[in-house]
Amino acid sequence: PRTWLRAFASRKEDKRQPRIIPMNGCNLYAQNGKLKENVVHDEGFVAGFAVPNVVRNQKYRAATFVVEVLYEQFRFFFNLYFLLVALSQFIPELQVGFLFTYIAPLVFVLTVTLVKEGYDDYQRYVRDKEANSQRYERLQADGKKKSVPSADLKVGDVVFVPSGARVPADMLLLRTSDKSGTVFIRTDQLDGETDWKLRRAIAGTQRSPSDDAIINVRGSVWADKPTKEIDSFIGNFTLEDDGLDDHLESNSRGLEHVEPLSIDNTLWANTIVCGGSAVGLVLYTGTDTRVAMNADPPKSKVGLVDIEINRLAKMLFALSLVSSFVMVLLKGWTDTWFQSLFRFVILFSSIIPISLRVNIDMAKTAFSYFMMGDKEIPGTIVRSSFIPEELGRIDYLLSDKTGTLTQNQMEMKEIHMGEVSFGREALNDVQSLLHQAFEMKEEAYRGRPPVQMRMRRLIEALALCHNVNVTLEDGTAIYQASSPDEVALVNYAKLTGLVLEDRTLTSIVLRRPTGEVVDYEILNVFPFNSDTKRMGIILREHETGRILFLMKGADATMTPIVEFSDWLEEECGNLARKGLRTLVIAMKVLSKEEYAAFSQRYELAKRSLQDRDASMRTAVEELECNLTLLGLTGVEDKLQDQVNSTLETLRNAGVRVWMLTGDKVETATCIAISSHLFARNAPIFHLLAANKEQAEEEFKRFQKKPGACLVIDGRSLSLCTDNFPRQFIEVACKCPSVVCCRCLPTQKALIVRLLKRHAKKRCAAIGDGGNDVAMIQAADVGIGIEGKEGRQASLAADFSLTKFKHVSRLMLWHGRNSYTRTARLSQFVIHRGLIISMIQIVFSAIFYFATIAIYSGWLVVGYSTVYTMLPVFSLVFDEDVDPDTAFMYPELYKELQKGRRLCTRTFLEWTFKSIYQGGVIMLLSIFLFDDSFLRIISITFTSLLLTELLMVALEIQKWKLLMIVSQILSLAAYVLSFFLLPTYFDVGYIFSGSFWLKVTVITLVSCLPVTIGKWLQRRCSPPAYLKIARSRDGFDF
Repeated sequence: PRTWLRAFASRKEDKRQPRIIPMNGCNLYAQNGKLKENVVHDEGFVAGFAVPNVVRNQKYRAATFVVEVLYEQFRFFFNLYFLLVALSQFIPELQVGFLFTYIAPLVFVLTVTLVKEGYDDYQRYVRDKEANSQRYERLQADGKKKSVPSADLKVGDVVFVPSGARVPADMLLLRTSDKSGTVFIRTDQLDGETDWKLRRAIAGTQRSPSDDAIINVRGSVWADKPTKEIDSFIGNFTLEDDGLDDHLESNSRGLEHVEPLSIDNTLWANTIVCGGSAVGLVLYTGTDTRVAMNADPPKSKVGLVDIEINRLAKMLFALSLVSSFVMVLLKGWTDTWFQSLFRFVILFSSIIPISLRVNIDMAKTAFSYFMMGDKEIPGTIVRSSFIPEELGRIDYLLSDKTGTLTQNQMEMKEIHMGEVSFGREALNDVQSLLHQAFEMKEEAYRGRPPVQMRMRRLIEALALCHNVNVTLEDGTAIYQASSPDEVALVNYAKLTGLVLEDRTLTSIVLRRPTGEVVDYEILNVFPFNSDTKRMGIILREHETGRILFLMKGADATMTPIVEFSDWLEEECGNLARKGLRTLVIAMKVLSKEEYAAFSQRYELAKRSLQDRDASMRTAVEELECNLTLLGLTGVEDKLQDQVNSTLETLRNAGVRVWMLTGDKVETATCIAISSHLFARNAPIFHLLAANKEQAEEEFKRFQKKPGACLVIDGRSLSLCTDNFPRQFIEVACKCPSVVCCRCLPTQKALIVRLLKRHAKKRCAAIGDGGNDVAMIQAADVGIGIEGKEGRQASLAADFSLTKFKHVSRLMLWHGRNSYTRTARLSQFVIHRGLIISMIQIVFSAIFYFATIAIYSGWLVVGYSTVYTMLPVFSLVFDEDVDPDTAFMYPELYKELQKGRRLCTRTFLEWTFKSIYQGGVIMLLSIFLFDDSFLRIISITFTSLLLTELLMVALEIQKWKLLMIVSQILSLAAYVLSFFLLPTYFDVGYIFSGSFWLKVTVITLVSCLPVTIGKWLQRRCSPPAYLKIARSRDGFDF
């Protein structure tokens, strides 16, 4: 027997090439042979394709974890600055204070980050290990099965997959437990569609008497190179007969028999086998699988507030550097000027408060708990506590359709047959007409058949033209199909009395309303695809011998091939405006000669390796002409709870919603209309192109239709984004809404990246399937919905919800609070650092430019922690508006999108406040009151503390008990420190009336002008939220 077989693609420079995989018992399984290039070895996989079949979603590797996390942290100027300041304190000439005050905050921030990133990555490791350790039975060369983990599977292995199990790699279906050779799979984690899809085993291997006997099959598989295309596959199966197959005729023995392979013969990784077990041949593993090629590696997300704070930190550093340089100039040039400059920079380092990172990280954690504890959105999980404030500044929400906006539950609502139509409520009338039709004798009518016969033909077409299979669950017949539309149509036929009893690869059995059971032989099936937008089937009726060609599809593609009708276009438009999915049903009776000629052409086309799909399409198109129009159906896809109101709220809030789906153009358009994603009577432009020239032409037409909603399919999207991405995004952003259909997971992620790159907009992505993971990870904010399609999207997301309707509260309430509170907290922490730095600058200038700290030791540490931390941090509980106002006036969200709560203007405002207040506190205490150094420290520090607490109190919009308690505790801690730290204060002087009089005067002078200025600003130009709040309370502006 052969021990190796020459393979197609094994070139070192490009290993993703077409491959030949042997089906030979002698070279299927491991014999511990040594690999050589370009050959298929005893080890059971094609050399050069030994890609490990492992799942890896971790962001870091253990050996480089600390280095990678620290690199990510020190990429920010903020952290790098404090690292350099902390390291400088190890140099005696540059030391200006306690080493602990510089090292501890930085170590705390980095430790929290390391622990959090490590925990998150460990959770990913646990999930990956669980997936890689899942065991499967692999068929060995001796015909026995051996249990192996999925990570050990290789190309060429024959694997047994039980019902309900995850498919571990991309495989070719060899045999199923069902005698018909069919099995269902769930692809929700791959393409987002929850419906079961039918797969068919290769006929040559399905005939094996048992799973173990497959090892005796000799042959090979030609498989195309790995691609991202999840809906296509091209290959051939060559059966090398050696007398083992008794089904072949004697004159055919010893010959090679080639069977063409398509997507119907595959089991892609991460799909679930349903309705029976399967045996498959591994084609692609690891990173070569469809699911892996459509996935993006997880990346760390950085919030816009963090970027803005990093920018402000650079401005503060510039201020510190300028102040230090001025101090050196005023002091006079000496030989040690460079050392003095460094000491001043370190002395003024409080200008950039490291406590800002500590406070913001703690605040983000608090915001996360607020979200998870909200009873209005139960089940919410925050998986990334680094970016909650991003929810308050979203410009675009990119949403999946199936399972996110819709329930994916179809129901037939209406059928049309020209001059007569029947709604759901007229089911009794349809049943009556159908009964009458089956009691009538079928004959050839010269004119238009009576309505009873037309109804019969239409309902028969619904019950026959489909890919629905009948499965049994607990003794009850259940319909399963790749499209929920088909199940809805067959269920409707069942309600009328025409019941689908059974279906195999070769036959369909119907039970008529009269109780009579009739058989139909399936001759050919033409599945639905995005190009033709229709599906067809050719059947032979056993009762009469007639050959029927039935078709159904979108009105745009069916209208040219059916007989002329003056009502079809109008009724299709009426149903579409109702948000119903329309299908045109037609038929044609073929003679035996017509079918024989077609069958010969079609079989030749199926065996072609060059342009196979085009050849098959050409053969079918010769039949698709002059079809008899039977009727029109309207199917409703039920929306999720409160989808309409949620989308309207988001639209009023200035958030543009785009739908990115893998579903058909017609389906997605109907959902966009019924969900009010597209406004009623809004113009809709379909950008559908087959090549670059056509895409450019259609795009130019679209540019001339301002205000139109855009619908584009995956192929056209690729043409646009590959050739003119910037122009496409700029024009698309002007649309009220956009729907992208037939999108691959990578295309969904690409849209997100293009919006971020070219439109400079903040994007959130929401979905519930594995096909949404790439989009969720690419977005600034990823939102996963845990539902029917599993938990993959939920686990990969930053925020996990249970229902789509919760997204409005997540963004308009929690997002608003997180952003406004983070902005205000940042401003106060910066103010706290600037004001004490200003006091230090004035002190140094007055005392001969000495590089000595006015407050040393525990006063500096206590100022930013014990004395002011609680009141400042209590701002995370503040609310500028209540929830009712936020939802009643969603337009308030538009203010947040502009980012004015934390910007250069607000930064300069707080900088001037800090300079004024710091200067007033220091200068008044020295020139107007005391010349005792210890008393100056007592007066300035007490005034500084009271000013900070008073400023916090004046900024609070809605007082809560925790805020009052924090103020009291801070004052109590300060009073207590008089006794615990007597060396820092003149205790006897502090308890005198003169001391408190001076402190009161300084504090009032410091705060009163700032307060008056703020009052005048709000009086003359109040913010929108304040206008609404005051108007509701009866105030008139």
